Amino acid sequence: MATSVATGFFISPHSLATAAMDDQNPVRRSVSARYALPLVTLLCACLIAAPANAQTNLAVVTPPPSTTGSGPVPTPPPDQREADYSALAHDVQSMDRELSIVKRVVKLITPTVVHIESKPLPKYQGLLHVEEAGSGVIVQFGAKNYVLTNRHVIRHSSPDKIEIHLFDGRVIHPTQIWSDSETDVAVLGIDAENVAAARFGDSDNLEIGDYVLAVGSPFGLSQSVTRGIVSAKGRHNLDLGDDDLKWQNFIQTDAAINPGNSGGPLVNLRGEVVGLNTAIASASGGNEGIGFSIPINIASRIGHALADNHQIPRGFLGVKLDINFNQQRAKALGLTTLAGTRVSKVEPKSPAERANLRVDDVILEYNGVRIDQDIHLISLVKLTEIGRKVPIVVFRDGKVINMDVEIADSSGYKEAEN
Repeated sequence: MATSVATGFFISPHSLATAAMDDQNPVRRSVSARYALPLVTLLCACLIAAPANAQTNLAVVTPPPSTTGSGPVPTPPPDQREADYSALAHDVQSMDRELSIVKRVVKLITPTVVHIESKPLPKYQGLLHVEEAGSGVIVQFGAKNYVLTNRHVIRHSSPDKIEIHLFDGRVIHPTQIWSDSETDVAVLGIDAENVAAARFGDSDNLEIGDYVLAVGSPFGLSQSVTRGIVSAKGRHNLDLGDDDLKWQNFIQTDAAINPGNSGGPLVNLRGEVVGLNTAIASASGGNEGIGFSIPINIASRIGHALADNHQIPRGFLGVKLDINFNQQRAKALGLTTLAGTRVSKVEPKSPAERANLRVDDVILEYNGVRIDQDIHLISLVKLTEIGRKVPIVVFRDGKVINMDVEIADSSGYKEAEN
């Protein structure tokens, strides 16, 4: 099993090849090269200046006399140590309920998690950003089982070159591959009996501070489990090194995610999958407490559509947005600060027209999420379930207005921009 993993979409260099590209990607910055030469020079100077017997002297140095008169701290007697162990055991016992929950979650989720070995096709061998290993989770769409994973894990390979390592040790090949480049979601068809499928949670109900587990194969180490919390929601506009990935609405977590975790599940304490681990922000190539997961409500809906008819519906609101909306224009409309995005046109017979949106309306919130800019709103709309009624908050003529809009399928409109 390979233990070296190429970059994929992990937002950091963790190989010599990717390090060469750091200056081209503002998020892929390594601080090591900047200080390498001064640090080596300093170390050499210290070594030259140190006397030859410096290491010998270190071995015989004795602690300075105590200035307090108390002397060295004595080792506790055996009886005291036994009492400390007993007290510690009592305190841990009070935590057993919480620890037991985590252990039960692990027992439920690990049989559904797979390790994926993806050998690149000849034309991709030797290229940068070619993922060779990752993770996935077995899910059920209808009556069939599939593996849900990230597209970047398998994008450069083919079914005969992909190995799926199951929990019980079996190794199978996918029967079919479907993927969506704009969201980095992929579905692998499998033909295997006696496999466990994961249960989906509701990622919309996640709150910042909720405990979560990340399960996968970091650096090829299968069935690894880490624990953390939801650090933030709605992360977007991340530079993940692939222009194809357009629509982003990530969960941020501090659960340790490393190269090889891509495609593995993010799980709540009910044992339900709430996200698909996709990327990290790191200067070293390893976990630094900032990981990103695709909300499972989005990943599962896209995966189901891919498995059903191999097409992905995109949400449609029916507005054109002002890409030059700035502080000056916001002030002219009556806003005290720059916020949201301005509607410059409303498409006829669109969801926006039916909801009575107007030109010069400033959309401040969409489904409870504050809008930062036009591309932020577009991403949220594209990733919204078709037919869903979404609450929005609009600034119009000096007033804040609440309304609902029912999102349509963009395939039904000729100029489906957003």
